[in-house]
Amino acid sequence: MPGGLTLDRLVATLSTAPSGVAAAVNETVVPRSQWPATPLGAGDRVEVLTAVQGG
Repeated sequence: MPGGLTLDRLVATLSTAPSGVAAAVNETVVPRSQWPATPLGAGDRVEVLTAVQGG
């Protein structure tokens, strides 16, 4: 991953709608307020989850 990449920047590149999105790094959910301060490094496992409404 490029140097200085943070979770908020990665999520912005992967998701077009920031609402209804949750993210986890290495199986730990990161609160949205901490995304800008969460650096990503080589080998980190990132999951981006989008809430889906349905019935």
